[in-house]
Amino acid sequence: MTVLAHVVPGPTDDRDLSALYVDRTGAPQRVSYATYFNAFPAGYWSKWTNVEQVTLTVQTQGEGVLEVFTSDASSQSRVTHSETLSGHHTTRVDLSLRGHDDGGWFWFDLLPADVDAPVELVEATWSTDSAPRTQGKASVGITTFNKPDYCVDTLRALADAPTALSVLDAIYLVDQGTAKVADQRGYDEAARQLASQLRVIDQANLGGSGGFSRAMLETLDAGTSAFTLLLDDDVMIEPEAIYRIVQFGRFATRPTIVGGHMFDLLNPSVLHAWAEILDLRYFMWRPGPPAHSRHNFRERNLRATPWTHRRDDADYTGWWMCLIPVEAIKRIGLSLPVFIKWDDAEYSVRARAIDVPTVSLPGSALWHVSWVDKDDSRDWQAYFHARNRLIAALVHSDYPSGGRLFSNLSRIDVKHLLCMEYYAAHLRERAYRDVLRGPEHLHEEIGTILGELTAERSRFVENQMYNAPQEIPSSREGRLTFDIDLDEQPPRALLPAFTARHFMHHWTAPSEPNDVAPQVELVRRDATWWRMPRYESALVTDAQRTSAVIYRRDRELFRSQFRRNRAALHEVEKNWNRLARDYRSAMADITSPEAWRKTLGLAS
Repeated sequence: MTVLAHVVPGPTDDRDLSALYVDRTGAPQRVSYATYFNAFPAGYWSKWTNVEQVTLTVQTQGEGVLEVFTSDASSQSRVTHSETLSGHHTTRVDLSLRGHDDGGWFWFDLLPADVDAPVELVEATWSTDSAPRTQGKASVGITTFNKPDYCVDTLRALADAPTALSVLDAIYLVDQGTAKVADQRGYDEAARQLASQLRVIDQANLGGSGGFSRAMLETLDAGTSAFTLLLDDDVMIEPEAIYRIVQFGRFATRPTIVGGHMFDLLNPSVLHAWAEILDLRYFMWRPGPPAHSRHNFRERNLRATPWTHRRDDADYTGWWMCLIPVEAIKRIGLSLPVFIKWDDAEYSVRARAIDVPTVSLPGSALWHVSWVDKDDSRDWQAYFHARNRLIAALVHSDYPSGGRLFSNLSRIDVKHLLCMEYYAAHLRERAYRDVLRGPEHLHEEIGTILGELTAERSRFVENQMYNAPQEIPSSREGRLTFDIDLDEQPPRALLPAFTARHFMHHWTAPSEPNDVAPQVELVRRDATWWRMPRYESALVTDAQRTSAVIYRRDRELFRSQFRRNRAALHEVEKNWNRLARDYRSAMADITSPEAWRKTLGLAS
């Protein structure tokens, strides 16, 4: 009998995560394990693995009743087993996965005989008699840049989790920063506990794609693991989720990329997305249906959320937590050398072409610093958003000239310009021109490109930061606030008129002098694309007003940058077929272990 998942009680510290582990919102005497981390996602195990039956084993102490529930894809549930409990009691229930391909969960509830004498759950597991496709373990790859505190917390959590360590061969921590993990308080003790399982690798900053490719390469060279498990650095892990994701990969009927979900570290019951989607018409990622994004399990638990019972298929999964079979790495290579952005989505598309699917697995998750309130497309990352999206589309899009890709890229350029984000627009122009240079520049410049991009920041007024409250200037019209629940973007039907009106104003009206106070003050959350174009200038602060930047309309820069972006994007579109051939023919080489060894300065 192989354990697939353990029922876990959740942290005992002050983090409010109870809604994800144990549900006590029903009758006072009932305790339900119909929760994200403790229910069993039957639909996913039925569809993607060779497991046909699971056994629920529950050990309890005390008098009461255990009820076992099964739900279907429509969220309809029923009691499939009920048992009276007495003393130290062990319950075993066999549950068939037949008929659950479309979805459904298994879970159990405990009801004490006496409300004043609750039943104690001693232990519970979900297990199977089926044989896994592989018994191989995973090697963890953590890529970090100046997040030593998070990394040490992750290492400590793993060191204290023998169950998770039992399915791991090695932990490769690729440190690309200047604040070294090995210098962080607590590292020495974690390293002592992990002993030979931990290896810290120092290398130059090559972004996520460089760090994760190094971890893949180390896994290949060691030759012992069946999987590479990629983890981001600024996360909080649930070690049981690591055990589950490896077990799922072992029992998958064919090599499968398995992704863990992401919860918001600052709002820990909020899920980022259920299954990530890639819209090939625009070649753009998105987190599935809007109702599935930013779902708060504290407000609506698993029982009360029908769509969580339906199996959803993913096009890709983020590399915050991603299990990749070594079999796939051997066939399709390592990451694209693109520093950051699109490496994860492109890899899943590449894998799908060799019949390696991607599954986003409920019940396996971590907590990550959310980027919802940040828009990294406004800073130096704008370059990688544009360039890497284009490269991925050139390699994989089956639509002539990328389908609706170019019209969408053009709209994004205009959006940046109307928001007075001239630096972002400039970097997007550079991205287009770099795509025209062909795939050769990717490895050549992966170690220098970030420095080049950040060196250009000082040319643009919106990058002049005020980093102390006393330095932040006042605005002429004061601080404006908006109700985030009521203030929405313009209706789709009105967008053309909205854009045309503001575009003509930015194109024709003279700019205000640079030495006058900004017109308004906005919190970053309120500085949206449909609001910023209304103003001549805006002071944009963080929520606590401890830092700020000023955005100023510049008519001449608006005109010249618009023309340059349009011309560069037109060149890419005009040369689409040639560029697609060049990038596709180069893929096997630029993603190969040999090419990455050269970039990493390793002997072949």
